[in-house]
Amino acid sequence: MKQLVVATRNHGKLTEIQAVLDGLVDELLCITDLPDLPETVEDGATFVDNALKKAREASQACGLPVLADDSGLVVDGLDGRPGVLSARFAGPGADDAANNQKLLEELAFLPSASRKAAFVCVMAFVHPDGTEQVFQGVVTGHILNGLRGDGGFGYDPLFLVDGFRQTMAELSLEEKNRISHRGQALGAFRSYLQRRER
Repeated sequence: MKQLVVATRNHGKLTEIQAVLDGLVDELLCITDLPDLPETVEDGATFVDNALKKAREASQACGLPVLADDSGLVVDGLDGRPGVLSARFAGPGADDAANNQKLLEELAFLPSASRKAAFVCVMAFVHPDGTEQVFQGVVTGHILNGLRGDGGFGYDPLFLVDGFRQTMAELSLEEKNRISHRGQALGAFRSYLQRRER
């Protein structure tokens, strides 16, 4: 594929996507490369709703194929929150530190079993030819009492991955891409793209 727009301003996310799609896409663009694209209001009730809305609006505006994702953290003891509000858990404009702090505060008095959690990622691919595809990934884990690790972004330093002794923020980028929710969804997208481009 010659060009693919990734509907994100998150450079951590873009780095992960570049690593997985290397060799399949000649030029990977992001929202900051196309400043005239309208800002999508993420008001969907589900990750699928938001991912498709972002991809459709961006593709319609720029006339290029677009990959958009909506992903977040789902915590058992918080009835699935922060969910679709993961990036804005501590309020509009909140940064990773504020969101992590709010999560720790809300879990402070809950039992350990309530700290079970999952990262969920839904990726939507929309092409100007009318093609729409959705890819999903889920990784399960447990929320720690404090931050561990310098890698990743978002809730990664609090998320201890099931079957590992490391948080998402302690894993190498290669290992994270292999097991993460985004890595799973991206792997499915990569396989789809390989078939499509034949």
